[in-house]
Amino acid sequence: MSRLAAIGHASRLARAGFVLAREGAFVGVDPLSLPPLARAPLALANLLARRGAQGLSGLSAAIDRLGPSYVKLGQFLATRPDIVGPKVVLELERLQDRMTPADRAVAVATVEAAFGAKIDSVFVEFGDAVAAASIAQVHRARVRTSEGERDVAVKLLRPGVERRFTRDLSDMFFAARSAERFEPSLRRLRLVDVVDALARSVRMEMDFRLEAAAASEFGENLIHDPEFRAPKIDWDRTTREVLTMEWIDGTPLGDTARLAELGFDAPKLGRTLVQSFLRHALHDGFFHADMHQGNLLVDDQGRIVAVDFGIMGRLGRKERRFLAEILYGFIRRDYLRVAEVHFEAGYVPPIHRVEDFAQAVRAIGEPIHARTADQISMAKLLTLLFEVTALFDMTTRINS
Repeated sequence: MSRLAAIGHASRLARAGFVLAREGAFVGVDPLSLPPLARAPLALANLLARRGAQGLSGLSAAIDRLGPSYVKLGQFLATRPDIVGPKVVLELERLQDRMTPADRAVAVATVEAAFGAKIDSVFVEFGDAVAAASIAQVHRARVRTSEGERDVAVKLLRPGVERRFTRDLSDMFFAARSAERFEPSLRRLRLVDVVDALARSVRMEMDFRLEAAAASEFGENLIHDPEFRAPKIDWDRTTREVLTMEWIDGTPLGDTARLAELGFDAPKLGRTLVQSFLRHALHDGFFHADMHQGNLLVDDQGRIVAVDFGIMGRLGRKERRFLAEILYGFIRRDYLRVAEVHFEAGYVPPIHRVEDFAQAVRAIGEPIHARTADQISMAKLLTLLFEVTALFDMTTRINS
């Protein structure tokens, strides 16, 4: 890397650090919990915090200010308490991937460039954006088919987003490599691999043909499932920059008041969601990896409908067997077997003893056994999991 490029990375990261510090994102962080090299920068950062800064509660606001690339990174890390710890995860979960949509004229130009045709020859009607996120925005439109007209959702790549993500991801790689170089204890977290996984995910999200293929495959896996489904893809109106799929009229899963008003059974929906996810992951080996409430709707028949297939996960046959055995072991309270599977899978280095790890697993399993979800403190559970992974030198696992 050239010296000039390094200066560019450093200056942009310094600006990001200033925004985080100004919002008080580092206030309240225990300096003794950090590597020695990080303690002086922490003290400086806290001097920059504005009056009234609330510590971690300012983290999501600061990330929102930094822009879409950092929002995407924050959302990615919100699923990884093994990397950032449970307290940070709880704050990152507040990130809202909501952006101001580009003007309709820009959207129309995107469609016409993608198809090499006027918008009226592609869609009978094309409305304003109904939602906009860091990478794409969605419009409601109407198409004419041999069976008549029908509504569709049209997802468009936001203008300039590829250039912005390329620059910001390059900065993140620079930061991750520098952190691992200067603080060896951080290598367990595999920060460079984390950024690489984010980069691969973003590259796939920016090619809507791949998202369409993921939605199609996922839908085929659900063909015999009466309680869970995916929208159908309109392949004739899908390109790299434009994704067209069936329009779903439904209630967001997070709108519990509206669901109750419509007469849906919330506990039943919850059971369906959990059982469906386990079936997708452990049976099919292909699952929706961004299954937050904003990506799940309930249709008028009470079926859960997943949308937004930019982030999907895959598990090989061997991984599925390991995870199924671990889950079954927890259910049966067979903590020794749970520990043995971790060693067989290579999740725990062989320098440790199986019996010692089984003891740690028991400390995780016993407090939550036979308890309902509302009786379990996720903050305490995640804290313990984070501490156990560090105690037994378990490296961060990055799925492809």
